[in-house]
Amino acid sequence: MPIIKIVPPEEAEGQVKESYAMFDQFGMVPAPFQMFSPSPALTGLRAQTIGYFMGHPKLSRGMMALIRMLIAEEMKYYYCISMNREFLKSMGIMDEDAAAKVLADPASAPLEEKDKALLLFVLKAVKTPDEVSAEDMQALRDLGWSDQDILEATAHGAGMVSDGILFKAFKMDDGAPAC
Repeated sequence: MPIIKIVPPEEAEGQVKESYAMFDQFGMVPAPFQMFSPSPALTGLRAQTIGYFMGHPKLSRGMMALIRMLIAEEMKYYYCISMNREFLKSMGIMDEDAAAKVLADPASAPLEEKDKALLLFVLKAVKTPDEVSAEDMQALRDLGWSDQDILEATAHGAGMVSDGILFKAFKMDDGAPAC
């Protein structure tokens, strides 16, 4: 059982209820999102961030789900590994076998060269930030990525680290509904 008092969707009011509404189409509010519900302000900010990335003009939903899944794997953040694997399957991007292959070898991700390069950069930046170089950045620019795109994709990946820490600290795995 979580050790933080979350607001269940059926009891949500105000900002939290408004923020939960973005998940109506999925029929459930993910546990990592509910984790922020004790703070209506943070719940609202999380909803804005998710909305921004869902409609990002350059970063595809598939690539973003791969970033989340692979960072979650690094963090042993099992809920989000599963959730993003299911999301990728529902989008027709990969089946269970392909997901297992990508988890074992991120370079096998079914992405175009440009997107794969950014995905691998994000993983490097999150895992070994001291090893990121100006040459890495230039290589991404040469593929057509802007500094804004690079920063936003990396921030998305780094955000999974903080979410994973919070999820574990507040014991959200205990009793979290399966995906």
